Amino acid sequence: MASAPQQLPLFYNGLEPLSSELHAKFRIRQANAAPFLRNQHAIPVTVEEFPMVQRFMPIVFTAGPEAIPIALMGLNEGVNVFLDADGKLTEDNFYVPAYIRRYPFMLARLRPDAEELSLCFDPTADTVGAFDEGDALFEGSEPSELTRNILSFNESFEQAGARTGAFMQELREMDLLMEGEVSIQHEGYDQPFVYRGFQMINEEKLGDLRGDQLRKMSKSGMLPLIYAHLFSLSVMRDLFARQVRLGLLPQPNLVS
Repeated sequence: MASAPQQLPLFYNGLEPLSSELHAKFRIRQANAAPFLRNQHAIPVTVEEFPMVQRFMPIVFTAGPEAIPIALMGLNEGVNVFLDADGKLTEDNFYVPAYIRRYPFMLARLRPDAEELSLCFDPTADTVGAFDEGDALFEGSEPSELTRNILSFNESFEQAGARTGAFMQELREMDLLMEGEVSIQHEGYDQPFVYRGFQMINEEKLGDLRGDQLRKMSKSGMLPLIYAHLFSLSVMRDLFARQVRLGLLPQPNLVS
């Protein structure tokens, strides 16, 4: 088996390249729960997802110079307000980010110097294996239609990731990111609950951009994405209310 990358992304406990020789009898079975997601409060998202995500979750950017956009499923580490104790969604109408939907598969370079990406899976996932039930990943020595669809989905995800990287580069070049802070006053508490540790768009700098810059951003589709992020910040109060209802009220002035 080829060696997997040294650093594993969120959710993944290992990566193994999918092989028609080693995994000829492997199947994938449907899951109605995602226990791996239960204690995750922040999920990476791509720019294509902003319009859907902003309806349900705040979109913010991670701290540091290499920021990426994330959707918040809770306001504190270890808190996910959209899943029950078994890892099942509590909402019938909810957008599940592509980063979650691709698990346990992903495209990865098997060696740091490799140019090609290989379709890999997490061998610790309980949805992929030599089961009697489920959908086959191979038909003889050839990938099944399901596997081809999985590959296509992951290729689209990588392309969306590249576009997201270009979007973030534009934000950095225009210096539009700033340290974020949201203050929520809860009834019965003298001090507000303050959330920090993320980045957001600086609306003052956005408003000061030249007309030609704004027109360029509008034509490229960048401006609507920025406003989707800004509109989504109001959902933070909804997440706070959900945490209160679940008995997960944090301490005031907590830095997330």
